[in-house]
Amino acid sequence: MQLRYSFRLYPNGPQRSALAQAFGCARVVFNDALRARETARAAGEAFPRTGDLSKLLITEAKKTCERAWLGEVSAVVLQQSLRDLDTAYRNFFDGLKGKRPRMGAPRFKSRKDNRQAVRFTANARWKITTGGDLSLPKIGDVRVKWSRSLPSVPSTVTVIKDAAGRYFASFVVETEPGTLPDVEPVVGIDLGLGHFAVLSDGTKIDAPRFLRRAEKKLKREQKRLSRKAEGSNNRTKARVKVARAHARVADARREFHHRLSTRIIRENQAIAVEDLAVRGLARTRLAKSVHDAGWSAFVAMLEYKAAKFGRSFHRIGRFEPTSQVCCVCGVKDGPKPLHVRIWECGACGSVLDRDINAAVNVAKAAGLAVSACRAQTRPVPVPAQRGEAGTHRDGQPTVVGIPAL
Repeated sequence: MQLRYSFRLYPNGPQRSALAQAFGCARVVFNDALRARETARAAGEAFPRTGDLSKLLITEAKKTCERAWLGEVSAVVLQQSLRDLDTAYRNFFDGLKGKRPRMGAPRFKSRKDNRQAVRFTANARWKITTGGDLSLPKIGDVRVKWSRSLPSVPSTVTVIKDAAGRYFASFVVETEPGTLPDVEPVVGIDLGLGHFAVLSDGTKIDAPRFLRRAEKKLKREQKRLSRKAEGSNNRTKARVKVARAHARVADARREFHHRLSTRIIRENQAIAVEDLAVRGLARTRLAKSVHDAGWSAFVAMLEYKAAKFGRSFHRIGRFEPTSQVCCVCGVKDGPKPLHVRIWECGACGSVLDRDINAAVNVAKAAGLAVSACRAQTRPVPVPAQRGEAGTHRDGQPTVVGIPAL
């Protein structure tokens, strides 16, 4: 399986200038190729092939005065920019054919985009030096902060600059799925906003609410940004401060997701989650809280870590009535408003915790054998039927199912 590993880069002044030039050249070639294909489409002609675009927009363009500066960066970066355009068109047309979720048509890139990236393949002869630096052609040896070792030798590296001005090296490597020791527990997970996750074993994980906790500082930085004049250097500095504040929130959320997903994978042999309609929930008044929780990213981590370590991962349909069914007797008790957190089953009399009951039902819908005892908050005596127990009017007792002698 393929996994992506990202590491922080710390280029010096000249290296940052060289990377900015590489970002700009790749962006120009991408935009030129997109313009050529859109012109051909408007004229009713066939799309130019990638080989023809490479010869026209790279090889021949370097010989002109207007594009001579394209020769100052690695040619591999420019070739990969054309391949990125091919991938964008392929994804767009596959979406129209129903082969994948729909996405927009390729658009022109801007130097003001939040993300700038260039990719180096093995043909560029990049390498990791003995001192641990990343040697890039026409850029130099860039310092890297290695947080862990790569499981195999990567063939490509993508250098990324984010909105906060940070640089990252991203490697995609082939890894062999590992195995963890087999364990007995299986778990169903109910994701929510009051608690980030409730497990079928009764564990409740509080929602960290990283965005909510950082709102005061974000509001202050965004106010400062709004006061700066358009196009000024001070506005650029204020924009970077806002981006860094958002990046700290995103990093903290990602770290929380990684730690929790790793813990769940290690402690359980099988995991079941519900397929939530995040896109629909993000259109409601709960949009900020839904985005702050980051359910989709968390479930994606669970899925790939389960595949990596040999665990079973199950995703049940979003229309399963997990909050309406009693996990003890299986009777559907109907929908309940969100403020009802504890309810009593009308059939068996069990008093159930709404979230734990839903987590148990998620596990059962996925075919996992879990105990429903933790979903009950307390046992409640069930009133007996008048005809089955009690005392006859003549004082002779009866035993359930046995007539009086």
